[in-house]
Amino acid sequence: MAFDIAFFAAAVPAVLLAGLSKGGFGNGAGFAATAILAIAASPGVALGVMLPLLMLMDVAAVRSYWRGWDGPAARVLILGAVPGIALGGLVYRQVEPALFGLLIGVMALAFVAFQGARRLHLIRIAPGAFSARKGVMAGFTAGFTSFVSHAGGPPVAVFLLSQRLDKTRYQATSVIVFWAINLIKLVPYVFLGVFSAETLTAGALLAPVALLGVWAGVWLHKRMPEHYFFALTYLLLLLTGGKLILDALG
Repeated sequence: MAFDIAFFAAAVPAVLLAGLSKGGFGNGAGFAATAILAIAASPGVALGVMLPLLMLMDVAAVRSYWRGWDGPAARVLILGAVPGIALGGLVYRQVEPALFGLLIGVMALAFVAFQGARRLHLIRIAPGAFSARKGVMAGFTAGFTSFVSHAGGPPVAVFLLSQRLDKTRYQATSVIVFWAINLIKLVPYVFLGVFSAETLTAGALLAPVALLGVWAGVWLHKRMPEHYFFALTYLLLLLTGGKLILDALG
């Protein structure tokens, strides 16, 4: 497809938002970029444009949080993600492309519902001892949802929040986990034909925006109350998720 001014008008703020999330706010909100691009283009194109950008953001963010992560938590999450990614590849082959818009829309609204319930204390994530089994299960879910919609943040967040990590250690662990997940996803994405010359060109044009977002996120990590950032993200997810669902059902 041809990427016009309307596409980049949506893509630039979406990628900037993803970079801010990657750099300083736990990765989860970066899913909003895929949902926004799925409206401006198509779900398959959104996946193809975003993965190289997410990988670029990962590299930039990993340098800023190098060796600040929780090793055992990161290992079990990455281990669990591998079969989840494999299942995502099988589903991608079997599901009609149009259904991915509906899937991304549902995940967007579910993400907002989960975060809203947690902040209203309707869902409580009790701190607990380290559990490799729970970490692998969270990684499996993250691998699958990340493969089909770049939405692996919530299961990783649930597990890491239960480990009582401080803000920076939480961010560093999230960064290294998604660096690994996105790297593993690259090979099946290539074989499934997710990338094209057009998606790679669009990604290259958006790369400076991605890096700017990560650097700004790292800077804001110590300076900005996170609730302002997430309030904007949740609003965007509600709007884009609702539109994707309505378009799919229509």
